[in-house]
Amino acid sequence: MGDMSQSIGATSNRMSVTSRVNGAEDEDVLLRAVLRLNGNLLGLVLGTFAAALVFVATIFLVVKGGPVVGPHLGLLANVFIGYSVTLPGSVIGAAYGLITGYLSGVFIAWVYNAIAVRRSAAK
Repeated sequence: MGDMSQSIGATSNRMSVTSRVNGAEDEDVLLRAVLRLNGNLLGLVLGTFAAALVFVATIFLVVKGGPVVGPHLGLLANVFIGYSVTLPGSVIGAAYGLITGYLSGVFIAWVYNAIAVRRSAAK
């Protein structure tokens, strides 16, 4: 019985040394995987947020009304062709917001991932 407990103890010690070595490698792999951003997911989130923001802001100004409706938000028409501070313009603005937000998210994730890979390679 004593030989068996010594054998188990020796195996346990070898496993802990091996797990420490593999654990460090696993930790590096995990850090590299966690540090990476999913460009499509970030783009979808930013695009949805931008679309909702433009849509809600336009609808709010249309409902508020007044003699001059949203002169500042109307400046988006310089960039978003076809946009105006109207009900149909809110849908057009939301579409442009979705596209712009998506492309921004993909670009941000691409830059972030490039920096993260470069930093992890420097270690």
